[in-house]
Amino acid sequence: MSLSATAIDGLPEVREGDDLAALLAASAEFAAGDVLVVAHKVVSKAEGRVRDLATVEPGERARDLAGEHGKDARLVQVVLDESAELLRAHHGVLICLTRHGFVCANAGVDRSNAPGDDHVVLLPADPDASARALRAALPGRPAVVVADSFGRAWRVGQTDVAIGAAGLAPLDDWRGKRDSRGRELEATEIAVADAVAGAADLARVKDGGTPAVLVRGLERFVTEDDGPGAAALRRPPELDLFR
Repeated sequence: MSLSATAIDGLPEVREGDDLAALLAASAEFAAGDVLVVAHKVVSKAEGRVRDLATVEPGERARDLAGEHGKDARLVQVVLDESAELLRAHHGVLICLTRHGFVCANAGVDRSNAPGDDHVVLLPADPDASARALRAALPGRPAVVVADSFGRAWRVGQTDVAIGAAGLAPLDDWRGKRDSRGRELEATEIAVADAVAGAADLARVKDGGTPAVLVRGLERFVTEDDGPGAAALRRPPELDLFR
């Protein structure tokens, strides 16, 4: 088996209302069995998920948190708006449960690669729906992964993970199967969609203006139907040892 990941060059700066599928189709050719990994920010920009901080009026809680952690109160207000729950605030980092069910820093609200100095990019409102819509509009119907950089509770550094997916088996469940020694596997579920997102991120650089990566060699995980999406990767609260 072999795997290739190739960054797609030539995409223009994406703005609200742009036809992202058309822009991608003009820059690359896709075939059934391909996997297209797209940074969530271009999806969010096309969908208008951008806030102008100049229009944000911070509330009392946002002002208090901003004062405690040395942050812009307007930014904190946007983070709170995007959060179902603030889990922890420490050293300027707000660990939030987003309205999607993700646990991440600052509810995914980010200033990097935003269209203006006083703007922030939010996560897509429904990343799995975004992935499904993009797949349906692309010639060849490649599987689509919408990716974002997340930290990990047990590890230093960030890696891209799948926050949305369509047409890709998000998990490869080996529970009940046997290892090479014949021992039954009890807990192994391979996070396929996350692994694909992480691999794709290695094919591009953060400041290279290449938010999409074409991955080939994963036909065994590509499905005709859109599947359960990246929602299948979210750990249920009752199994979350950190809460």
